[in-house]
Amino acid sequence: MSFNLPAFRRKWSCRGYMSVGAAMVTVALGLADRAEARKYGAPLDIFGIAAPRPRATVHSANTSGKIPLPRPRPEDAPKAPAKASDEAPAETDGKPSADKPGATKPAEAAPPPEKQASACRLALTEEIAIAPSIPDIRGPGACGGEDLVRLEAIVLPDKRKVAVKPAAILRCTMASAIADWVRKDVVPLAASLGSTISDLDNFDSFECRGRNRVVGALLSEHGKANAIDVRAIKLANGQSLGLTDRTMSREVRERVLHSVCSRFSTVLGPGSDWYHEDHIHLDLAQRRNDYRICQWNVWDPLPQVAPLLPAERPEEAPPREVAAKPEAKPETRPETKPETTQGVDDEAAEKSPVPADNPAAEGHKAQPHKPATKKRR
Repeated sequence: MSFNLPAFRRKWSCRGYMSVGAAMVTVALGLADRAEARKYGAPLDIFGIAAPRPRATVHSANTSGKIPLPRPRPEDAPKAPAKASDEAPAETDGKPSADKPGATKPAEAAPPPEKQASACRLALTEEIAIAPSIPDIRGPGACGGEDLVRLEAIVLPDKRKVAVKPAAILRCTMASAIADWVRKDVVPLAASLGSTISDLDNFDSFECRGRNRVVGALLSEHGKANAIDVRAIKLANGQSLGLTDRTMSREVRERVLHSVCSRFSTVLGPGSDWYHEDHIHLDLAQRRNDYRICQWNVWDPLPQVAPLLPAERPEEAPPREVAAKPEAKPETRPETKPETTQGVDDEAAEKSPVPADNPAAEGHKAQPHKPATKKRR
């Protein structure tokens, strides 16, 4: 029987026995160190199977049995800030302090900051116009505006007030332009007519709509509170200056035309379109290159038309009773009527002059006279 090492290894492998031996050695070493490992806590002991760590013995240095106290605070040390919770709220006469809210009164929210007034609002004082400020308007689309006022009256230099009827809702800049126009241009015009201005007829001011009230048109300046329509200017003597009235003096209307076209960027009146035949449109629209529109034709006065009534009755006319008396019916006359009529006709023929050279007249004299008969009508 032959025996060699390679054959033995193939038949009797000891690799498994060597592995079992290594495992037994590892277990033995682990049991030997287990007692030492009990002194320390397992860092990854998530199931709590490790032995609890023994507590170290506390050795007290105080042999007298008294609890040691901290050292007293030095006098020169800075004082610590007092806490608000440690101090009691100061009370005067049983009332809480004014700077701290009471226990039952909740803290009030800070009011919103007030809107700063514009330069126009500061300049438009009560010495110029009665125009209180109103809140901003935010309408549909781009309607509305900011810095709005309600123009109720214009104060003249002599402290008299010109009422705006009805009150107009405008931007402050537009209201200021209207006040300057009335104070500097309209007042001298009224003085030249021997009176003073009393009212301004406001036909329309703020209204959220398109131009000329056409649906879908561009937003009008009225929708931006930047326009006003004026129909007439009323004087203190009762006279009304209709700006489109053709019976008014042409010179007066032309003076108003020149004054408004020099102050406003848009002026529309008769001749611009048929929407402005009975009033004047004024606004301060901003355009490129400061472009202005002034379309107002001052028509000539209407021609004098003959009256429809008949002329007055002349003084030399007979009384109406005689003229309206019915004509009497012809009566039966006696046989002597032709003679009487013949005598009257002869007298009339003698009184009427007849030229001597008229042959018809001579023949008329030669012919025998026929009795005149009255014709019925």
